[in-house]
Amino acid sequence: MRNYIFKSAIIIMAMSMVVGCKTVQNANKKQKGAVIGATGGAVIGGIIGNNVGKGNTALGAIIGAVVGGAAGGYIGDRMDRQAERIEEEIPGAEVQRVGEGINVTFTQDAGVYFATNKANVQGESATVLNKLANIFKEYPNSNILVEGHTDSAGSDEYNWQLSQQRAESVSSYLVAQGIAKNRFTTKWYGETQPKESNETSEGKAANRRVELAIVASDELKQEAFDQTKN
Repeated sequence: MRNYIFKSAIIIMAMSMVVGCKTVQNANKKQKGAVIGATGGAVIGGIIGNNVGKGNTALGAIIGAVVGGAAGGYIGDRMDRQAERIEEEIPGAEVQRVGEGINVTFTQDAGVYFATNKANVQGESATVLNKLANIFKEYPNSNILVEGHTDSAGSDEYNWQLSQQRAESVSSYLVAQGIAKNRFTTKWYGETQPKESNETSEGKAANRRVELAIVASDELKQEAFDQTKN
């Protein structure tokens, strides 16, 4: 949680530097997307996308994909609806609307989990991913980044490989449910991006996770520009 708050603070500070005295705190998500874009959100997104965490994290990928302006508001509206569907169908998942995208986090206690030292999808995890696949079918004009993460138990090399196997397992499972393969990007980070401290069992559980970043496809971006021009 501390790491997430820090990331959020970076976003707020970057927006504040551009917006000045304007505030978007009371705006709805669609309006926030429009304001971000109207004040140079693409530039802000590129900076934050390269500096949040190590590498292109789920949050960085979402902010880095900002379109902004009226088109950003259009995309944000559709992401609002998709996020609501995920919350409805998968109440255990942590769903966060960020900019013009969605960050979904699954841990062992919330949705998608794996047996110790295993990477295959089974049991309740399969049920959750089936529901997620159905939502992705409802919203075909979005792309998905799947990230794998582990706790600090085990060697760096082992955790790196395990996070890769789990991220690829989730992506492959969703493709097998009929989601186009070209919608997915898969990345993995081993133990290098903890959300919580690895000093406690609770923290380790939170760090053993798969995260999704859901962003607009090129088709949705073009649709947004076409629908909001003039």
